[in-house]
Amino acid sequence: MNKRVLLIGLGLIGGSIAMAIKKEHSCTIIGHDISADHANLAKRLSIIDTICTDLQKEAEMADLIVLATPVEETERLLEWFSDFTIPPGALITDVGSTKSRIMEKASSIVDKGITFIGGHPMAGSHKSGPGSAKAHLFENAFYMITPGPETPDQRIEELKDWLKGTRAKFIVMDAEKHDLLTGVVSHFPHVVAASLVRQVEHYSHSHHQVNDLAAGGFKDITRIASSSPVMWKDIIKHNKENILTFIDEWIMEMECVKDLVKSGSDQGLLDYFSGAKQYRDALPIKAKGAITSFYDLYVDIIDDVGVISRVTSILAEKKISITNIRVIEAREDIYGVLRVSFQSEGDRQQAKESLEHLQFTTYIAM
Repeated sequence: MNKRVLLIGLGLIGGSIAMAIKKEHSCTIIGHDISADHANLAKRLSIIDTICTDLQKEAEMADLIVLATPVEETERLLEWFSDFTIPPGALITDVGSTKSRIMEKASSIVDKGITFIGGHPMAGSHKSGPGSAKAHLFENAFYMITPGPETPDQRIEELKDWLKGTRAKFIVMDAEKHDLLTGVVSHFPHVVAASLVRQVEHYSHSHHQVNDLAAGGFKDITRIASSSPVMWKDIIKHNKENILTFIDEWIMEMECVKDLVKSGSDQGLLDYFSGAKQYRDALPIKAKGAITSFYDLYVDIIDDVGVISRVTSILAEKKISITNIRVIEAREDIYGVLRVSFQSEGDRQQAKESLEHLQFTTYIAM
């Protein structure tokens, strides 16, 4: 029988999951989105087969339901679903960045014999909407799966089978551990990045040069502060207790740093920075982690008319997509540096080979 998949939320994540499912399964995908434009575009791009016109009817006929919506909307949908007559064989999952509250909210449908398994694909893009969806978005990324304590192993394997087209690395853990780990390596760093930006903004009011100086490396290390404020408001609310713990620990860490700075201890400061460098340098280089990676290639250029357009033309001819491009320094008679950003390691490597073949000097800063 041709199975039915109900996909609620037709943005980048939902659309990419639909495309990955279609790669491996013969099924009908019914799409629902609060944006009619998103729904129509997803249909025109064949990401979905049909636009949902009756959510309850489709939910009660589905074999798989994917909630690709913001976490608070997912909670509302789960509460609404508790009144539906969803078949016991159906499987429901989500894509939320926090899991504990969602798993609690899902208990009402689990108590009725319906299987809900939390999901969190840890990949994304600077782009949004179904037009940016791609089946390989999650390739080699971590895809967290959070079953309930009573979820049969066979249902977990069934979900993995549905999602095998993502080519992701599945990790199964309970919701509390998920929120702790993603909190410390993703959620809390977003708080820190935002606070650093706010501190610099404060100084910019009295020192106008701050903005120019912050446009370089500072902007790079705080790039995650440009993420969706609405999304991060919800994530922080959902992972409140962990975030509060991390803030307390961060304050203690800063007190230790403050003491080191006060003491002026050469050895103490050296040990502190050396320890941080040693741990960071030991992290996997090409792995996809909790925060979306960016892939920069640096190209030496002479300040000459048309040099940047030549670089971009070479990449365009090879059909290599650029996500960002910036001149770091270019003055007459000296080399400047062009920083070009890509979506993947593969794109960066192909760009490096193409440019070096035409005598450009390139390098990757680790």
